Amino acid sequence: MEKFSFDGPPVGDDADISAECQRQLLSPIHEIVKAAVAAGWSREDVLLAMVELSWDMYEKRRGEL
Repeated sequence: MEKFSFDGPPVGDDADISAECQRQLLSPIHEIVKAAVAAGWSREDVLLAMVELSWDMYEKRRGEL
């Protein structure tokens, strides 16, 4: 399993935290999708599964707040 390293979130009133997070996540997610497609998975199925998994994780975390 590859270990990922991320920079901290931007600071300041004009910081676009979401855009920076997406920028940092793009490459690892692209590599995951590429590996899954190479193993025979549909690109759309993999991306949809990632969305559903992310949403489930988000919803579970919301319950902890």
